[in-house]
Amino acid sequence: MNDEMNDAVDNSGAGGNAPVQPSRAVPVVLCFLMRDTPEQGTEVLMGLKQTGFGIGRIVTLGGHVEAGETPAQAAVREVFEESGVTVNQGDLELAGTIEFVFPARPEWDMSTVVYRTRSWVGEPAPSPEIIPAWYRVGEVPYAQMWPDSAHWMPEVLAGRYFDVVVTLAQDNESVAGVVFS
Repeated sequence: MNDEMNDAVDNSGAGGNAPVQPSRAVPVVLCFLMRDTPEQGTEVLMGLKQTGFGIGRIVTLGGHVEAGETPAQAAVREVFEESGVTVNQGDLELAGTIEFVFPARPEWDMSTVVYRTRSWVGEPAPSPEIIPAWYRVGEVPYAQMWPDSAHWMPEVLAGRYFDVVVTLAQDNESVAGVVFS
């Protein structure tokens, strides 16, 4: 343990002077682009994942926060890299947070900041990572997505703020638990 960790204590009263464990979760962002159309109503931009974690699934735009980046900067960069769309940081609305816990693979744990926006420049186009497509909010293809999405994504789509911890099962895909706070 390093000196900072030795000095970190929990003063909440619940655990006395128990060390506070630093988060080893990978910092990640998700960004939901939403629009209203006369023909389809409210739609959300997602896409078919072509590479990496989640390949073959319908996912939202997002990814890792790089060293030196804020979550908002990462969201802007990821949206552009994955769809060619330019989002201004000032147009991002904080939608919530998700802590993904993988007990069978702790190195996969993710600490996720979720944004939504209704303002951007450009039209979504395929990238090597994502084939973007618009989905009606009432017809989100949850069966083609990560199983946890159906638990928390309705909060994003309804415009509500949320904080949730999602614990995955031993298969690293099924949901073992979902706790909103």
